[in-house]
Amino acid sequence: MDLFNILAILITLTALFSYINYQYIGLPVTIGVMLIALSLSLALNALGACGLGLEKKAEILLRSIDFDKTLLQGLLSFLLFAGALHININDLLKRKWIIGSLSTVGTLLSIFLVGTLTWLVLEWFKVDMSYVYCLLFGALISPTDPISVLGILKSAGAPKNLEIQIAGESLFNDGIGVVAFFIILEIITGGKPVHASYIGRIFVQEAIGGGLFGLGIGYAAYRMLKSVENYQVELLITLALVTGGYALANLLHLSGPIAIVIAGLLIGNHGRLLAMSEETRHHLDIFWELVDEILNAVLFVLIGLEVLVLTFTQQYLLASLLIIPVLLFARFIAVGIQVTLLRPFREFSTGAIRIMTWGGLRGGISVALALSLPLGPEREVILAVTYVVVVFSILVQGLTVGKFVKWATLRQKASDI
Repeated sequence: MDLFNILAILITLTALFSYINYQYIGLPVTIGVMLIALSLSLALNALGACGLGLEKKAEILLRSIDFDKTLLQGLLSFLLFAGALHININDLLKRKWIIGSLSTVGTLLSIFLVGTLTWLVLEWFKVDMSYVYCLLFGALISPTDPISVLGILKSAGAPKNLEIQIAGESLFNDGIGVVAFFIILEIITGGKPVHASYIGRIFVQEAIGGGLFGLGIGYAAYRMLKSVENYQVELLITLALVTGGYALANLLHLSGPIAIVIAGLLIGNHGRLLAMSEETRHHLDIFWELVDEILNAVLFVLIGLEVLVLTFTQQYLLASLLIIPVLLFARFIAVGIQVTLLRPFREFSTGAIRIMTWGGLRGGISVALALSLPLGPEREVILAVTYVVVVFSILVQGLTVGKFVKWATLRQKASDI
């Protein structure tokens, strides 16, 4: 199926599901459209069991979409830039130590904890998967997904400091997680010894190099924006920054996600204040908010439909259900250690660890990384577990994080009386 027809089907389904959600369900758009898409997928599977074969046609459509490239090489750059564009860099810098610590040390600690505990769970269920593949699963599932987190936090009513911490961490830790994922994948598939010095060099090149590259392209775009007084041209410059910058970062073997986040923060703060007229700021905000909302909805429809191409067994499902609390426990430990160590030097809200644990959602990035794995029995296990975890994260954590935040806030007020 050609690209235009694929886009036509996806956008039509997204519009239809958004309408149904708005008229009859009333959930947040991203969660609503994913729930409807997931329900449709399960209905097609049920009809397939009755011999109608509709799920086969839907499966052909989904297999024609390279989810890995669609997200990691396409949607992600737009969504990260749109998210970073509206974060106040001064708020971010005030919390730079906790955000930096969670994004690096916290992510790496979580990878080890999740990988080790997942290996124990799979061993218990007699699912054969080596420890290094379990670490690979830890790398793709540990980072909180900025696409999911930023969308949910807009309506959750979290305390401002916690919102900045969770949003800031989610914008950076996915870059660290992606770098760790590809390093572990190279260890598995490279066929040659990988030394600690090599891993360190790749990590520095991807993460630090990506940040410096993002600063460079962001500054170049800022200078161009400052010399222009035409919002159409300025919007085109931001589009070129996102698409061209991400493509060039990947070509240079630098972290595209980190580069785009840094560029987005620069344009959203210094660029917005010093290089744009009021009219340009107005059009920029409207344009990127629309891009963010539309692409988020399309992505979550894709996640909901993806169940049609996955292989599930009773073993995989039971293991996945047990791995969910394992992930929450690993997140609690990783966040708790960082917050506890920094509490003497920084003020944290009551319940910060619990809120940051429950608010650490997983989403499309984890699914895309799992789908990028080479064919093999390990891929089927990781895909099934990842999908169950992501669906739980979005539907259960996503729908309850607002109430959880309100409960934690009321508990803090009661303790202050």
